[in-house]
Amino acid sequence: MSNKTKNRIIKIISHCILIFGSFIMLVPFLWMLSSSFKELGEVFVFPPRLFGKRLVWENYTNISSRFDYFAYFMNSVKVSAWVVFFQVFTSALAGYVFARLNFRGRDKIFMLYLGTMMIPFHVTVITNFLQMSSYGLVNTLWSLMIPPMVSAFGTFLMRQFFITVPRELDEAAKIDGCNPFQIFIQILLPMAKSTIATLVIFCFMGTWNDYFTPLIYINNAEKYTLPLGLASMKGMYSTDWPVLMASSTIAVLPVLIVFLFAQDAFVKGVMLSGMKD
Repeated sequence: MSNKTKNRIIKIISHCILIFGSFIMLVPFLWMLSSSFKELGEVFVFPPRLFGKRLVWENYTNISSRFDYFAYFMNSVKVSAWVVFFQVFTSALAGYVFARLNFRGRDKIFMLYLGTMMIPFHVTVITNFLQMSSYGLVNTLWSLMIPPMVSAFGTFLMRQFFITVPRELDEAAKIDGCNPFQIFIQILLPMAKSTIATLVIFCFMGTWNDYFTPLIYINNAEKYTLPLGLASMKGMYSTDWPVLMASSTIAVLPVLIVFLFAQDAFVKGVMLSGMKD
């Protein structure tokens, strides 16, 4: 058997494994989508069927009539948009400082900052809650938007890109009269589109799907984000599973749309972020 044939067989086997793994990953989403179009009595029928006797579109129209779903959705949009914008900006700015500017103790400060990633989030929950409480921000959306405005991971990701950019660009810009902030805004930031797209995806997914943080800070149902709102749809004695699955399907769409639009930049950004240390 030639090497070419062996490589082809290995490639076929690898693709079969990946396709099988992808199918396993998609099964829960297919079940969620199919259940959103079923009647309540058809959801847990065994053996399971992909669709029921008819497509029940009313499950989607009944969401707003039973729950304040639009308010949950808009709260998640507000929190996610705020966090994504400010986390990307602060991470890019801090990454630029640690990568391009020289000052005493820069590397030690960066290592200490990076070391905060090793501290589990749950360890700081009590201190963060007490701090938000002292500011009077508990049970407000600000308690969800202010703490994640900075990110050690985002700073590391942006720094890894900025150190790959030739320093000759900085020198040329200084000759033209640019200060460090102008170099950051006008030259380096436009070059970091792929890495920024990567950070946007990570940040948006983490914020949009966050259940634990709103559970700690939010008590008023009007200020629930989608994860809390979906959890509240599950009743103590009975649950309208088709409506809940319809709500979950709508909740997944923004994440899917963001990823589809930024997937090429995401792959490129991940590759570039680890090219140089």
